[in-house]
Amino acid sequence: MNLEPPERTALEAAERNYDGLAREASNPGVGARPDEMKRLGRAMRELELIVEAGRQWRSLDREKTDLDAALGDADASLVALAREELPGVTARLDEAAARVRRLLEERARGPEDNRGAVLEVRAGTGGEEAALFASQVLRMYLRFAERQGWKADVVDMHQTEMGGTREAVVTVDGRGAWRFLRHEGGVHRVQRVPVTEASGRIHTSAVSVAVLPEAEELEVQIRGEDIRVDTFCSSGPGGQGVNTTYSAVRIVHVPTGIVVQCQDERSQVKNKARAMKVLQARVLARMTEEQGASRDLARKSQVRSGDRSDKVRTYNFPQNRVTDHRAGLTIHRLPEFMDGDLAEFLSSLGEALRKGVKASVVPEGDGDQDEG
Repeated sequence: MNLEPPERTALEAAERNYDGLAREASNPGVGARPDEMKRLGRAMRELELIVEAGRQWRSLDREKTDLDAALGDADASLVALAREELPGVTARLDEAAARVRRLLEERARGPEDNRGAVLEVRAGTGGEEAALFASQVLRMYLRFAERQGWKADVVDMHQTEMGGTREAVVTVDGRGAWRFLRHEGGVHRVQRVPVTEASGRIHTSAVSVAVLPEAEELEVQIRGEDIRVDTFCSSGPGGQGVNTTYSAVRIVHVPTGIVVQCQDERSQVKNKARAMKVLQARVLARMTEEQGASRDLARKSQVRSGDRSDKVRTYNFPQNRVTDHRAGLTIHRLPEFMDGDLAEFLSSLGEALRKGVKASVVPEGDGDQDEG
């Protein structure tokens, strides 16, 4: 498998674009304009993985061409060496071509798809059982981020006495995080026997999830005079150092009334930086709504009331089943799913939703009805 002519053309265009940006960034006059340097740096970062992958592909392509030519050499020992090395080089060339192809496809979807994400998880209908499931959903996303090699930070979390999670806010930094997680917003319903249930009866509870793309600095300019920063002692687990120092930070964006807080780190500076990242994402969503788009409206519809009847996905523990109701996708490996093995499922979901594919509604009597 090698690159097709249109893919080679797209690669060459990306390389020319990258070289042009690099020349522009090296201009002494640009260094005096911080905003322009940030714009160039962001554009170059979006292209550098493609350029690096292209260089590797070209190197292997040249190596394979040389080996193919060596097969016709008069020197028998050189022919034998070429035959020995050719399969390995061909395999690496195929891998390099596949990587270039994947990166070009990601770029074609738009730069927003490759951003980080802000993930919010909240317990809905179901009391303590909903909070306990929210903790599991939160862990599921953290494990998924770990498997993908992303950096996930819990910015803010409020827990119950039994270890459940009332609400949590997480920033996820990594290429493609938003692309994978963007369809996770909505009500996630669980059907199982709660640990608090003595009679063994199956209950149905719900957790709401909201996902926003991480905002770029140039998209959202938050002025110092537009925010109020309060510090306070962190609460909950974390040790004496966390609970007795004013390391927790609450930021209020006065023009919009948006409030974000972070108390995960011992450092007030780190907490403020994390809270600002979440604030930028929420302000960007609000700005988009005001411009006539629907991103913030989508976030509100994702959170909704957490009512279990308003669901996008069901986790049925007795049947070892996960069903996404928007695309009719069902798998029967719930423990692996809850341990963060989501990549294949989320890829299939994203593709189905992009194509507008929807399977028939799960029929009554399959165990997916509310049981309590």
